[in-house]
Amino acid sequence: MTKLKILSGGAAQGLVASLAAKFKQQTDFDIEGEFGAVGAMAGKLRAGTKADLVILSSALIDELARENLVIGGSISDLGLVETAIAVRAADPPVRVRDAASLKNVLLEADVIFVPDTRMSTAGIHVARVLEQLGIAETVATRLKIYPNGATAMSHLAESRAARPIGCTQATEIINTRGVKPSGSLPPGYDLSTLYTAAIATGATHRKQSQVLLDLLIGKEQQPLRTEAGFPEARNQLQ
Repeated sequence: MTKLKILSGGAAQGLVASLAAKFKQQTDFDIEGEFGAVGAMAGKLRAGTKADLVILSSALIDELARENLVIGGSISDLGLVETAIAVRAADPPVRVRDAASLKNVLLEADVIFVPDTRMSTAGIHVARVLEQLGIAETVATRLKIYPNGATAMSHLAESRAARPIGCTQATEIINTRGVKPSGSLPPGYDLSTLYTAAIATGATHRKQSQVLLDLLIGKEQQPLRTEAGFPEARNQLQ
């Protein structure tokens, strides 16, 4: 069976999965996706990993276009993704209305599940927020760091700690069984990341890549994007 190869940030994993059946119906192709921290995925493309379609933060896609690793004319925005707090599905929500409440929630947690703090969009931001709040050293031993947000959320779901929380992009929370969103980060500590797709310069299947790209950004797919955690369509971002 022929497969379309994707390198993608974890934020888009749920959205891609929701379109796989429709894509196969139109092309008879399956999707072979590798999902992880955006920095790691960009690094793989730079190191020569073969891919047809790349879905990363807009800033990274722009860098890859300048490096001639993706086709500039194919660049298309999927939508904005918020970084949010997560709790286990059975736990009560936590309130993070301002800096003080966010600090309290983080200090009261006995375990904090986060994605890679050096290579992932959300993880880098979490590390910055902890520094801003002046609690990075205090909570350092409580951080449980995983390669991407989806993995971090899976471990949060399985945690037996008394008061665990997580922080990653909302898409990864929404699409992980056993956890639920518990609010966006408050003003001054919030982050909304624009995710963008582009066809790789070395794509083997450019025609099929364009089909999936059209599905990802198509107006008729807006309900799926919203459900997956991408509330704003491309035409709303222009």
